[in-house]
Amino acid sequence: MRIKIIIILFLLIGINHAKSQDVEQIVIGTKNLLHSTILNEDREYWVSLPDSYKKEESYYKDYPVLVLLDGNIHFKAISGLVNSMSSDSYRSWKIPEMIVVGIQNVDRRRDFTPDKIVTVRENNSGGGENFLSFLNNELIPEIDQKYRTAPYRILFGHSLGGLLATHAYMKEETPFNAFIAVDPSFGTWDEATMDKKLDDVTDRSFERFLYIATANWGKRNIRNRDRHVRLYEALNNKCEREFPARLEYFEDENHGSVPPIAFYNGISTIFEGYGISYRNVENIEELKQHFESISKRLSWDFKPPEYLVNQIGYSMLRSQNETVRSKALAFFILNTENYPNSFNAYDSLGEAYETLGDSGKAVENYKKSLELYPKNEHAQTKIESLGNYD
Repeated sequence: MRIKIIIILFLLIGINHAKSQDVEQIVIGTKNLLHSTILNEDREYWVSLPDSYKKEESYYKDYPVLVLLDGNIHFKAISGLVNSMSSDSYRSWKIPEMIVVGIQNVDRRRDFTPDKIVTVRENNSGGGENFLSFLNNELIPEIDQKYRTAPYRILFGHSLGGLLATHAYMKEETPFNAFIAVDPSFGTWDEATMDKKLDDVTDRSFERFLYIATANWGKRNIRNRDRHVRLYEALNNKCEREFPARLEYFEDENHGSVPPIAFYNGISTIFEGYGISYRNVENIEELKQHFESISKRLSWDFKPPEYLVNQIGYSMLRSQNETVRSKALAFFILNTENYPNSFNAYDSLGEAYETLGDSGKAVENYKKSLELYPKNEHAQTKIESLGNYD
């Protein structure tokens, strides 16, 4: 009997060991450490990469960067939201894929307050400018060196982080193009301080997009909302063109619950129109004008996404209407112009030419696709079946 029990135990141990071998971790990011000479300390930051980043065929893609203050709190939730809103897996495509960088806190009162706070007891507030210098001159250059980044950056901050994000927005120089300030703590900015900061704002700020979220603070709500409204209205009055910003109040959310909801609304507002459906585009000029409008609002050149242009092209190519089919080719050509290092853009253009009966042009583009990505079996097969046309 004892021998049987021992045998059973060994079998169970073996089964459990085998099961443990089958377990794989779900990784949403990596931890990194950077020594800051500006702050005179080591700073940890976490990075979440887009789904497409490590795919061999996506080597040519560069990605905007989203920097999160209070990264230890917001990194998991916001990385998931960014992935859900941008990845091909979900097909929502409301925003571009992004590299998400979450900065871990050391002393948020020191780092996130741009002005010295006078209190009865000694405090170390007022280090915001130093921290921004760390972001601008150390962290961002490191991210740009390590990863394939596009020079479009968004800064997200909540509470005191929102205060620093707003302060950075109002500065003459900043490497960030858009700001999401969630329920920023303006308590340290009295009227005189706020007015001084508003006086110093130049037109450079209005080349950036600003989203401010306000939560419901209950009995203290009027004071909190008034500060946000006062700042927003003053900036709006100072901007001589349409103010690229939005202020949104969340009646049903408090200071602690508002960040993920405000981020979703804020990032959707920044990239409003980016997720246009292929069904709503009738011609190439309409598509170009749509994204030119987005680019003008955000002061950055956002080209029509490659997947969207392909969807439109293939939809038209399958049409029974000859006039509609004839429009398809221009969309595939547009993708090769906007994404000249994309093997898929040339592969799709090859298919378009083949469908429209131009085998010579089809082979020419299949060959270009194969040059960019030698593992493209589809292009190789098509070249073999259509002939070389040299």
